[in-house]
Amino acid sequence: MAFNSFRDFLKTLEAAGELRRVSAPVPTELEITEIADHEMKKPGGGQALLFEKPTVNGQVSPFPLAINTYGSNRRMAQSLGAESVDAVAAELGALMKAKPPSGFREAIKLLGTALELRHARPKSVKSGPCKDVIHKFDPPAAPFSGVWPPAPELKPETAAREIPSLLNLPIQKCWPMDGGRFVTLPCVATRDPDTGDRNLGMYRIQVYDPHTTGMHWQLQKVAARHGRRYYETGQRMPVAIFLGGDPVFAFCATAPLPDGLDEFLLAGWLRKKSVELVRCETNDIEVPADADIVIEGFVDPREPLRMEGPFGDHTGYYSLPDLYPVFHVTAITHRRDAIYPATIVGVPPMEDFYLGCASLKLFLPVFKMNFPEIVDIALPAEGVFHNLVFVSIKKTYPMQAFKIMHGLWGMGQMMFAKYIVVVDAEVDVHNTSEVLFRLCANTDPQRDSIFTKGPADVLDHATTDLAVGAKLGLDATHKLPGEGCKRGWPPLVKMDPAVKAKIEALLNHA
Repeated sequence: MAFNSFRDFLKTLEAAGELRRVSAPVPTELEITEIADHEMKKPGGGQALLFEKPTVNGQVSPFPLAINTYGSNRRMAQSLGAESVDAVAAELGALMKAKPPSGFREAIKLLGTALELRHARPKSVKSGPCKDVIHKFDPPAAPFSGVWPPAPELKPETAAREIPSLLNLPIQKCWPMDGGRFVTLPCVATRDPDTGDRNLGMYRIQVYDPHTTGMHWQLQKVAARHGRRYYETGQRMPVAIFLGGDPVFAFCATAPLPDGLDEFLLAGWLRKKSVELVRCETNDIEVPADADIVIEGFVDPREPLRMEGPFGDHTGYYSLPDLYPVFHVTAITHRRDAIYPATIVGVPPMEDFYLGCASLKLFLPVFKMNFPEIVDIALPAEGVFHNLVFVSIKKTYPMQAFKIMHGLWGMGQMMFAKYIVVVDAEVDVHNTSEVLFRLCANTDPQRDSIFTKGPADVLDHATTDLAVGAKLGLDATHKLPGEGCKRGWPPLVKMDPAVKAKIEALLNHA
C-alpha cells in the first residue's frame, strides 16, 4: 500500500486508534520531547502524537509536528502498508529463494513474481506536491575560510512565519545539553560523483542559523564516502534533505542496504508502486514528488569543518561535539498542507527500537542466505541497536557459534556489534530472560568467549579511541565433542509430554 503523503499515513493511524492529537500550543524546546518520551515508554510504544500548534521561540509554527509514528509493532507494519512486518519479511524471503523454473507452471509463477516487481524501479516526473510552495535563497558567493564560531542560540524573529527559512520549521531542541535544534527524521539524498549511484541515509541535522546546518554523516556511512570524493575534487557537493511523504521513505533511509543498492528501489517494492522522483530547484538531486518538505543545498569541501553537537543520542548518552561538514540551504519547498515528521532518541526503549526491529526482520532472509543455520536474530532494546545481538542457530558441528560471530561482524552494520551471544535453535532470542538463562547456564567464560577488534560506532563513547574498539562473542549453545568440554553435557529439565498435555487439558476445563 502506497501513501500519497505523510498526512494520509496519519489519517490511517488515527482511524486505527493509533494517533492522538494535541491541540494546545507546545514548545519545541524540550517540552515536546518530554511528552513524547513519556508516550514511548508506555508498554507497546503508546500512540503516535500530532502536535497541531508546536511553537518555536514562543511563536506557533505553520507546520504541525508528528512524532512516535513508527513507535509500535502495529504502526511499523502500517507504515509498510502491511498487516505485519513478518508478512513483508516472508514475502521478501520467498522472492530471494526464487530459482530458475523447471517447467511451465513454475515459469508462470516466476513471471507473476517478476510482474510484481515492475513497480519497484523509481521514475522521474516533472513536478509534484513537494513544490506547492518554493523559496529560493542566494548561496554564499565564496567559501568561508575562517574559523567557525560556536553555534549560536536561535533568537525569535519578527513574523517568523512570513520569513522563509529553517526557522519556519518546528525543529526541536530535544534535550537540555543539546548544542542547538536538530532535525531528527531527515532523509538525506546524495550521489556518488563517479558512478552516479544515489544514496538515501538518515543523519541528524543541527541548525546553526536560518540557512546553515551541520551534516552529521559518520565516517563509515555511504554519504561520507560520497563526500570524501567531493573533498578530493574540491567541487561543491549537492545534497537534498526531505521529510515526510510516504512513511516508507524514512524506513528505507535507515535500512542496512548494501552500498550501491538504491533505497528508492526498496521503497517501490515495499509500497507496490514506483516512487516518483522530481529534480530539485537548485541542484540535480532527485527527491520524492510526494515529500512534505524538501531542503536543498550543498556542502563546500573548501570550507573548514564546523563543531556539531552535543546531542542526546540513541545510546542514552550525549554524543560529544566534533567537527563535521557544513550544509548551506539554497531552497526550501513544501506542500501547502505539509506536516513536519520528527522523532527523539535517548535512553531506550524509544521509537527507533521498532524501526531497528523491522529492518532486522526484513533482512533476516539475507543473513540466512549466507548462514543457513541461523534461526533468528534479535537486537534487545537495552543494546541500543547493534551493541547487543542475540542469535539462535541449528548447531551441527564444533565451533559453529564462533563461525557465526565472525560472519556477522563482517556484514554491513553488524560490524558495530559489541556483544554477540549465540544460543541453540529452540531458544527464543526475543525473550531476554531465556537468553540470559542459557548464557549463565551453558558457558565457561574462558572457554566460550572470544575477543576481537574492529570498527566501532562513532557514537560509542565507551571506546578508547574514536570509531575502533573491541568485541566480545559468547557461545551459549550446548557443547559438542571437540569444543573443550571434557564432561558429559546434561539434558535440560523438561516434563514428560504426555503428562504435560494431560495437565494442560485439565486446567483448560477447570
